[in-house]
Amino acid sequence: QVQLVESGGGLVQAGGSLRLSCAASVRTLSMYYMAWFRQAPGKEREFVAGISWSGDSTYYADSVKGRFTISRDNAKNTVYLQMNSLKPEDTAVYYCAADRILITIATMNRASWGQGTQVTVSS
Repeated sequence: QVQLVESGGGLVQAGGSLRLSCAASVRTLSMYYMAWFRQAPGKEREFVAGISWSGDSTYYADSVKGRFTISRDNAKNTVYLQMNSLKPEDTAVYYCAADRILITIATMNRASWGQGTQVTVSS
């Protein structure tokens, strides 16, 4: 299991930006596929963005495409989520996830998860 610690959440006005960070306690982060998910009150956890082991491939949910950017710094054992043009519907707890394999809805239960960081976007 990988220990993950998210940070960077907070309260922001619509149209604003936030940058989330996920620090991983591993020897070699490049062995892990990394992803961000989010969960709003009363809703299921949903995929936001994913990044391949080397960082050369990224994947986004349609709802955030063009506004959010996932990146990773394997030397620092950290993954980031830059969120721009935030909307009230982006309000949720954001979770970082790690696994040796691609993380999908079907495989997410085997991944390691952080404790989450709250993002609140006011209108």
